Formats: sequence, C-alpha cells, structure tokens
Amino acid sequence: MSLAPPYSSLKIQLSGFLKPEQIVDNPYLCLAYGTDASFYRLIPKLVLKLDNIEQVQKTIQACSEYGLAYTFRAAGTSLSGQAISDSVLITLTNEWRGHEIIDNGAKIRLEPGVVGADANRYLLPYSKKIGPDPASIDTCKIGGIAANNSSGMCCGTADNSYQTVTCLKVILSDGTLLDTGDSDSIERFRHSHKKLLDRLASLRVACLENGSLLEKIRHKYLLKNTTGYSLNALIDFEDPIHILEHLIIGSEGTLGFLVDITYRTIDIKSHKAASLVVFSNIEDASLAVEALSKHSVDAVELMDGRALASIAEQEGVPEFLKQVDCEACALLIECSANSEQTLLETCITLDEVTAKFSLIGKQEFTQDSELIASLWKTRKGLLPSVGAIRKLSSSVIIEDVAFPIEKLANGVRELQSLFEQYHYNEAIIFGHALDGNLHFVFTQNFDTSAAIEQYRTFMEEVTELVAVKYQGSLKAEHGTGRNMAPFVELEWGKDAYRLMLEIKSLFDPLNLMNPGVIINTDSNAHLKDLKPMPATHSNVDPCMECGFCEPVCPSKTLSLSPRQRIVLYRELQGQQAKGAVDPELEKLFDYQGIETCAVTGLCESRCPISINTGTLIDSLRSKSKSNPIAKWSANNFDKATQIARWGLTANQWAGKAVGAKNIERLTRKLNKPLGTPVLISTLPPAAKQIESKTSQHQNKVIYFPTCVSRTLGSNNLSLSEVFHSICQKAGIEVILPQDLDALCCGKPYASMGDKDLAKQKSLELELALKQLSEDGQIPIVFDASPCALESSSQFSGQFKLFDSCEFVAKEVMEKLELNAIDEPVMLHLTCSNQKLGHQNEVLALAKRCSSEVIVPEHVHCCGFAGTKGVITPELNESALSPLKAQVPEGCSRGFSTSATCEIGLSRHSGIAYQNLLYLVDEVSSR
Repeated sequence: MSLAPPYSSLKIQLSGFLKPEQIVDNPYLCLAYGTDASFYRLIPKLVLKLDNIEQVQKTIQACSEYGLAYTFRAAGTSLSGQAISDSVLITLTNEWRGHEIIDNGAKIRLEPGVVGADANRYLLPYSKKIGPDPASIDTCKIGGIAANNSSGMCCGTADNSYQTVTCLKVILSDGTLLDTGDSDSIERFRHSHKKLLDRLASLRVACLENGSLLEKIRHKYLLKNTTGYSLNALIDFEDPIHILEHLIIGSEGTLGFLVDITYRTIDIKSHKAASLVVFSNIEDASLAVEALSKHSVDAVELMDGRALASIAEQEGVPEFLKQVDCEACALLIECSANSEQTLLETCITLDEVTAKFSLIGKQEFTQDSELIASLWKTRKGLLPSVGAIRKLSSSVIIEDVAFPIEKLANGVRELQSLFEQYHYNEAIIFGHALDGNLHFVFTQNFDTSAAIEQYRTFMEEVTELVAVKYQGSLKAEHGTGRNMAPFVELEWGKDAYRLMLEIKSLFDPLNLMNPGVIINTDSNAHLKDLKPMPATHSNVDPCMECGFCEPVCPSKTLSLSPRQRIVLYRELQGQQAKGAVDPELEKLFDYQGIETCAVTGLCESRCPISINTGTLIDSLRSKSKSNPIAKWSANNFDKATQIARWGLTANQWAGKAVGAKNIERLTRKLNKPLGTPVLISTLPPAAKQIESKTSQHQNKVIYFPTCVSRTLGSNNLSLSEVFHSICQKAGIEVILPQDLDALCCGKPYASMGDKDLAKQKSLELELALKQLSEDGQIPIVFDASPCALESSSQFSGQFKLFDSCEFVAKEVMEKLELNAIDEPVMLHLTCSNQKLGHQNEVLALAKRCSSEVIVPEHVHCCGFAGTKGVITPELNESALSPLKAQVPEGCSRGFSTSATCEIGLSRHSGIAYQNLLYLVDEVSSR
C-alpha cells in the first residue's frame, strides 16, 4: 500500500537520514506499533524508530515543513490516549537507555528509554530510588514518567518528577536543544528564544496579580493533579528557564521532546513494615486516613467493599476478608525507618490511631518481606479482578481522580451511587488515600450508541462531582490525554485555561506536537476514536493492551511484542468475521505473529491478568497439518536422537573440511526457501552414549538426562558425567531410567504446536518415572530447566521434581566444600528458571562458585526457544543483541541451565557458555 501525499514526500525526506528499518509505513504494523493502553485507537501513517538527538531534530523539522503532526511515544502504558497518533508516531529505540549516577547516588541522569524499575535497580547499591513510583514502573519508561508527571503509591505530591527534577534536556518544536543543566546552553537559549522567555515571565506576573487565579493554582497543587499544564511552575519559579523546565514536566509530549532528565533521588530506609486494617465503613476509614496523615507513614492504600469482595477468594488473601460486606473499607498501611526501634515505635503509634475507629479485622504490622509482598499482591490484584470478568468486546476503564482528603468519604459514597445509577455493578474503588487519590475501575462497551451515551452522561456527572462540587482533580496521576481534554476548562476555569492555550501556542505555534492532547476544543473528543475489542480467542480476550508484557518478550525488537500480536490477531479475526481477509495481513502475521514468537510464556509473569500469549500462538501452530516426520520421531524416539547425533557429527566433519562459517552461510541461504535449519558455528559435537555408574549410597536420586543433553555433546566431560561427579562427592547415588533413549518430556512437540504428540511423550515418561521413583518417593532431577518446567506442568502424579541446578542448590551444596574462583562469570537465567521461580536459587548457587557474577540487563529470554535458534535464528540474534556489550574485560565464561540456550549465548556473547553444574563441579570437593 502506497502512502498518500504529503506523507510520501515526508518519507522520501526522512529516508535521507534514516535507515529503511527505522521507517514503518505498513498499515498493519502501524496499527500494532501505534496501540497504547488506553481505550482509544488511532492508526499512524508512519512509525519512526529514532536513535539519537540529531534524528529527532531533523524529523521535527521535516514534519514542520510538511505541516504534519507528530507524537512521541515511550512504553505506551498511558491510559488516557496521549501516546497515539493518526499522523507520525515517534518511538524510542534501545539507544535511549543511557544513565549516569551522580554524587554517589544523590542524583541520577536518565535518558527517556530507561525503564523506571531499571533506574531504581541502578540506584539500589546507594540505598536510593527515584521519586515517582507508578504501578507500571516495571514497564513504563522515564520519558513517559516525566511527560505525565507520574506519581504512585508512595510518591505523593512531594517526590514526583516536578518536585525532584534538577535539570533536563529538551528539543523544542523548532528543533532547538536546551540543556537546563548547562550554563552555555542556557545563555545561548536566552538570546535565541528571548521572546518565549519574556512571555513566560509575563505570564508569571499575570498569575501573581490575579488573586483568584493564584489561589486556585495553589489549591489545585495541594492535591495530586495532572489535569492540564503544570501552572504551578508560573508561581513556584522566577527564572523563565526554570518555569520552562517545569512546564515540560507533565506536558505529555505537547511542548517538546525530553532528551534526558536528572532527578534528585530519594533515600530507601532499611526497615519496613505493613498492616492491613478493615473498617466497618468508608467514613471511619476516611477519618483514619486523616489521622494517619499526621504521622510518619509511607503509603495508605484504600480499598472499598466491592474491591475487597472481588479479591476475597484469591490465593493468599487474609481469611477475614471473606467475611466483609460491601459497606466495609480497608487500608493497607506501610511505614519505614532507618532503625528497627524507630519502626516499632511508629507501628505502635499507627496502631493506636486506627484502634480509635470501628474495625472488622486486621493483619497486624509485619516486617516479614514475604507477608508484606502478599499484602501488596492483594492490593495489586484489584485491577485483574475486574479485567478478568469483563464482558467480551468491552473495555476496562481506569479513571483517576483526587478529592480533598477531608471530602474523601463523601467522594467515595457519591461515586458508588453513580455506579449504581449507571449500572456499573462490577465497579470498584481503590487508591492512594493519603493524597485523596482514587482510582475507579469499571467495564464499558462502546459498540452501540446507547452504550456511548451511557458513558457520556456518566462522565459528565463524574466531572461535575469531582471538579465542581468538591474542587478536586479529574486526573491525579494518569495524565489528561484525550480522555479529560474536553474537561480541562471545567476544572480550571476560564482564566487558567487561557493561560494553558497561550502556553501551547508559545511552545508549539503550528499545533503539531501531539495535537488533541491536553488542549482539545472538541467537547466530544473523549467519545471518539474508541478502540474496538472484538472477541477472538479465550486465552487473550481479557487482554487490556496495557503493554506490561513487552519488556520480557524476546521478539519485541525483531517483530511483535505480545500486546502487538494480540492487536493484529484481533484485526485478523475482525476481517474473518466480515468474510474478507487481506492476504497481506495473513502473510505478515504468519511471520511477525506466529513464526517469530518464542512461546516462552514470560509475558504471563508480567501480565496483570496472567495472559500467556504463547498459548494463543501454540493453538495457531497446532492448527497446521500434522507433521509425519514428527509423528515418526515420537514413535521412534531412540532412532530420531541417533539420527540427530549423526547429523551433529557430520556437521563437525564438514566444518573441519570446508569451514564452519562456510557451512553456516550455505545453510542460511537455504533456511527461508526450504525451512531447513541454519547450522550455526557454535553447534556442539554429538553427545557420547550415557552410561550408568554404579555406586551405593543411602541417599538416592533419579537423574533424567533430557533428549537435548543426550544429543548435544561437549568437548570435555558430558553433563551427565558432571552431575554424577557432584553427587558422588555429596554421597548421593544416581539412578538412570531404563530405555533412556526412547524417553522425552514432550517439550519439542509442544513447541511445534503438536499437543497430542507432546502429551503422548509426557505420559510415557511419567509412567517410566512413576515406577522407578517408587510412586514419587525418590527425587527426580532433569538436567535442563525447560524440561523440568514442562514435566512439572504436565505430570498428573505426585513427584519430587527438580531442575538439576535447583536440586544441587537445595539438596547438595551443604554437603560440599567450595572454593570459589576469583574471576567474573556471566549468568543467564532461563525462562524456565523464571517461570519455576528458581532464579534466585540459581543466582545464589552461581555466587557461591564465583567472586563476581554478572546477570546482563535487558536479556530476559535468549530466544533460542528449542529449535527456533536454528530455524528462525534472527529471533535468537535479536533477543541477545544487548548481551555482548555487557561481557566485561577478563570474562571468558558464561553459564546457564539449558543446553540450547547455551548455543545461542555462546554465539552472540563471544564467550563460551556451559551448564552451571560444570562450575559447581570445578569448585567443589567432599
């Protein structure tokens, strides 16, 4: 499909300084890349993947030349429609992930592509963190955090981006770069943009001279408030540079592009405690919040009765929550201190405060980290509780308001009345009570005019209630976006709104920067461009397209993320329902959606409602015709593994004869047209025949060498020999199953989408191990973590199943003497480690064996994914693209827990990877 002018002309100009892969104009990929977490949909004409400041400046100037609007996009977790565009969408590549620790952690400079949680990880050694703490911090990026002035559960109004920014770099609509931390840059800007700065100074004077406006601004920012522009900048700062700097915060990409930001950091206190208190009614809970706010407390999270009822049956929820009614209201209270004594005194004080009110139940203050995590899991389970029950084709809407704290109870009561009036029976209320900040979640269909009218009238009543009756904030922390743009004047009044109109005009006179966001003259803008959510597949229908899954997806920079796969699958199913499917979309989805998905399921671990997109892809793969070769191999598995070993041996011979690189080049040429594997140079030799070694010890373990380790060999000891060696040192007898070569856990067939063959092999293995283990009495160890995961999920009987590294960490290490090596080693934590919850044990095991263990960042899954590493090698390459640069000088070895992962890791890191047990055997003795 060709681009219409002037976009076609813009593309030609952009091609002069951007690579072809940086410009996306396929309408289906634009749809996928252009979707954010809101319930709005706009499809960009162009999606640009920009790498550096110069590219941003040239792109802005080119768009201005053609009069084309553009929108900046970070992670796309925004809920109010501020990260979408029907024109040009500018996205961040991995080149925007730079950071710098300043003054021993007192400050941190962050580029806009840094994920919030990563920023805190960089600061952790200094006992510091950034101030903003949004619920999406594991996914959202600094560019979005600052552009939306995001806050969170503990941040309040004191530690958000506005309050903690010390300087920033911004590119304005004319392409100028201003660095507010550089005196030379400031001096140049004072000369080049004198009119802009003078006008900002004039606007400040106008605010100070308008008593009612000045009072309104002060009142609005006693609350959490992200509605409109940060007008407090006009009264908080005298220097126009500082005014400009703080206007950029919360401007949602409508005033400039944030190049980087330097934050003042926040101390992390060493001791923490939490309590869950349930009150008989919202009035007592609200009075308790007022009382608690006068003491040292970090977070007070409110949950209304309906919210409590929605999670009462979830695992780990305190028993007394099952007895509460809808009148009840809970507060999750967290406090911290730098000494245990101070913390205990604080807990006693806070207990005395809540004891004055009518209580139904209570989880006493605890310092147990697991119990604290469980309490927060209860709070964070509220959104999924609504998302999981939403009707097909409906959207989950998360609104975000703030009331003056003394009006909190009235606000909750009246919101609940509106839910009843408009029949939002599933709606719940929760939020950051110390700030009077409430989130209410409900589901809404937009497929009929009556449904849209229901939403329109409901929102009109909500905005009148919050902004007019109680003088609260219509957006406390989620940003104005398109959602609340029509109501900015209602909340702020004419004088303040005129200020905002002039600010927008000063910074963006052509109105090309994210138009329609914050400032929007269309009173019905919040009712337009609503996102369709058609029913498609039971596994992914609940998806809210929030994007929380994206950071851990191995294909996110190669093809599609899980969110984007679901977006395109919904489009494909929508076309099928209409009886006309575009062949281009089918072809694109076959590769982008199906072929390049690793089906690791890591997305499930990040999804608020536990969606495994791989399950959808598995089902789509299983619809293909049965593979006769796969069926033969399942019934003749011993012969199949022998053939695979012959193939590896032949590859070794051929590599010696004509060169491994030449073999790889040849097979790569055949890969796409014939579907044959790419014989990459790091493929190991064939494995030796595994032999049982007799030993007599009181402790016994059944060892199952997986088909991978029975096929892929080593140039030294085999993995089987290494495991036997470790167990021999620990006095443990190792038992091997009979007819070993015929057994398989079924994982290879599951990866191909053949569930029947996978089940067949799994049952065969379960029966063999059931008898050998004396009905599950003897522990069973798998030497590859993916196979351990597969069998733990498929076996119906009760077994003591272990991955080999987990077994050594839990059952063997204390029986060995260790002499750790004094050299750095790389460690890859596999998808299976993460899904089994063993990553901490594997990391601890590695740290006992080496003085320095490096777990590379941004490598969550290697993307080798069984045979994908040789059938779709570009997936492995893309997933591991950040790896090599993180291998430190002097490091020559890496370790993991999966042989196939180690092939790809060795290939793309430049060092040799082995199973971690090799290192354990090396450093251990009796």
